[in-house]
Amino acid sequence: QAERRADSAAAARLWRQAVTAHERGAGGIADRLEAVLGLGRALAVTGRLGEARQHRAAAITAAATLDDPLLAARIITAFQVPAVWTRNDDEALSRQVVDVAEQTLRVLPPDRLADRCRLLSTVALELRGTTTDRGHRAAREATALARRLADPALLAFASNARFMHTFARTGLAGERARIGADLIELAARHELVTFEVLGHLIALQAQCALGELTTADAHAAAADRLAERYDLPLVGVFTRWYAALRLAIGGRLTEAEAAYRVAHARLAGGGMPGLADGLLPLALLALRLPAPAGDGIGSADLAECDGWDWGPHEPWVRPVLLLAAGSRDDAARALASLPESPHDLLREARLCLAARAAVALGDRTTMAYVHAELLPAAGELAGAGSGILTLGPVSRHLGDLAAALGRSTEASPAGGRATGSGTR
Repeated sequence: QAERRADSAAAARLWRQAVTAHERGAGGIADRLEAVLGLGRALAVTGRLGEARQHRAAAITAAATLDDPLLAARIITAFQVPAVWTRNDDEALSRQVVDVAEQTLRVLPPDRLADRCRLLSTVALELRGTTTDRGHRAAREATALARRLADPALLAFASNARFMHTFARTGLAGERARIGADLIELAARHELVTFEVLGHLIALQAQCALGELTTADAHAAAADRLAERYDLPLVGVFTRWYAALRLAIGGRLTEAEAAYRVAHARLAGGGMPGLADGLLPLALLALRLPAPAGDGIGSADLAECDGWDWGPHEPWVRPVLLLAAGSRDDAARALASLPESPHDLLREARLCLAARAAVALGDRTTMAYVHAELLPAAGELAGAGSGILTLGPVSRHLGDLAAALGRSTEASPAGGRATGSGTR
């Protein structure tokens, strides 16, 4: 491992030297941009994601000014680093990448199929979590092209893109498990180590969602072995959070909280805000939120959670916290203003939080909507597909919703006027 770490550091040092040489006037723009992206890839593999994104942003900005679609395609697609988390670390950069890639796709010569495949995969990856179908269509076309070209590296990259768009509805953990298994086999056969690791992490998430914890454990161990052998430090980020989740699932809540805090501390300065922002508070809330009682929230005091930085998860947490504080009117307004959930690994968890608040408030419209959304995931653990946290079996939430809807119907046989809800 020490030798591989030294090799990774040496690669980054050589790329940095190349960038410096080009900044002093050596070579042309193509060579300079290739060097910048080479440095970015080397930094990303060694875990220095923040600096890697800075170099990528500079190269993409330059690519947008090029009157050369082939060179632009090379620059845009050169940053092929596998990704397992379904929220971008820099949304502005992702939008820029998509804009330049789409522009390049429009002028790319029709015979440049490999370039088209890479551009489509890039578009799909950068559109992760979105609620339109553009990313899904791009990933599907990229996969078809990669298979037509019989190129394993292209197919691995396209498979990563396809994984990012298996969230159009809930209950698709089985599909993600198949993608993970196929990616492991493909990558192992063609020595695509980083994509083999990705396959194990995808499979870990999917099997955890399905409650197949022994299988998920095996994928976590395999990912850690590869990370140790090839010096891939970012893998441990995900397996540490998974280890905390396993403690939570096993009911060892005090140990799970300690493990979550350690995992979060090791994220500091890691350049992964898309993962880190608000994640620890959400995981701790999942530990603290009691089993549903008659009011749908339970009697536990969640006051200590007030004031935590929930990051992008705040809209879905707010109604629950307001209910726990006794502010029913404010909670109802917060629930009514919920945006549509991103299509990502935490979609089921957000829906379950909305379900808890809707049951407590007797919001029949939201209860019916969430019940329909969660029904395809009836056999899964809510949120566990993230490999990070869980709100328990989806079936339990569905049962609570069905019971509350039944009570609501009995209380108002005519159905009454449905209240509005933004949980669409």
